[in-house]
Amino acid sequence: MDLLIVGINHQTAPVALREKVAFTPDQIGHALNALGSLGGIRELAILSTCNRTEIICVTTDQNPEPVQNWLAEYHHLPLHDLAPNMYSKTGTEAVAHTMRVAAGLDSMVLGEPQILGQVKDCFNLAQAHDAMGAELNKLSQSTFNIAKHIRTHTGIGENSVSVASTSVTLASQLFADLKTCNALLIGAGETVELVGRHLNAAGIKALVIANRTLANAEYLAAELGGQATDLAGIPFHLIDTDILIASTASQLPILGKGAVERALKQRRHKPIFMVDLAVPRDIEPEVGELRDVYLYSIDDLNQIIDTNLTGREGEAARAEEMISDAVKRYVDDRQSRRAVSALVRFRQKNEAFKTAELDKAIQRLKNGEDPEVLLRALANQLTNKIIHTPSIQLKQAGKEGRHDLLAAIEEVFQLSDD
Repeated sequence: MDLLIVGINHQTAPVALREKVAFTPDQIGHALNALGSLGGIRELAILSTCNRTEIICVTTDQNPEPVQNWLAEYHHLPLHDLAPNMYSKTGTEAVAHTMRVAAGLDSMVLGEPQILGQVKDCFNLAQAHDAMGAELNKLSQSTFNIAKHIRTHTGIGENSVSVASTSVTLASQLFADLKTCNALLIGAGETVELVGRHLNAAGIKALVIANRTLANAEYLAAELGGQATDLAGIPFHLIDTDILIASTASQLPILGKGAVERALKQRRHKPIFMVDLAVPRDIEPEVGELRDVYLYSIDDLNQIIDTNLTGREGEAARAEEMISDAVKRYVDDRQSRRAVSALVRFRQKNEAFKTAELDKAIQRLKNGEDPEVLLRALANQLTNKIIHTPSIQLKQAGKEGRHDLLAAIEEVFQLSDD
């Protein structure tokens, strides 16, 4: 049995196709049971995120086609549409791939931290549905250990690489403690939502969502635990705003220099940190000329992100070396476990010979036969039982020219011409 991974991800398929093969948490249990019924699959886990779906299994057959066929049938997709976008990995390549995924080295955003939790959930669900065995248990533990080691001993996840997280990181560099700051977010789309979540994670004091459509602002404010307002309410809330981040689809600026000047006077020139993530801009560029405003554009953030990504790429090279070492340790340990398993079976087989012959000898002894004769017979019978099958195999190996097997036997049993 060996490891097989069949998958599809952001590098091989567009989001429209990835969505079609994704599994919801509620589907995982049924999918594990259905796929587990395929012949040859002994252990199984399913990783499904917005960027990838992967079937991780221990199987007697490394041919990926049965798993590919199953995945297409399960999601009611034509195989010819799905197969060209899929990949398969086996053996040590599959081990290395699993570790790289968990460490964020195979992510759309290099080093992103969420994937490790998603990989853990994948194996936990497999465990909960009795789809895991010794091999995947060992793989999961080795994967978690190396991913944690990489996070601790490299800078792979230190620098922000999204506009949302970079915005909050910059704000935290200006203000000593975000827990004392109020934030105003203009817009109600995905980017603003992500910024809001980052701010909440940083412990922001208060959050206001401003949007042209008040209902959308109210919906997002309820999600983030903030207050909602329409665009007309921005000047009123600006007075108490320390951090302002804007991302709308407006074709004209929403915030002008005059409104910010008036707010600064009422704030007694307490600084405001602003990020304009919109194209076209939501904040007039002239706002950045004001002495107590720190204004960053989307281009400014992209330059920072590019620099951070370059730094992460250097750390990724170190992480790859760590993974290579971890894969070698995993393979060495697996081979050792296989040797131990073989040794256990070897002992069990010979213990069975011993027990059977000993039971016969004891019965004959009870029947009054000569003990010395019985001992010699017992020794002969045990010897014959133990060497019978190996003797046949050695003769066959000799006929077939299997010198490797003959050499292994001589080494294992320390045989020599002496």
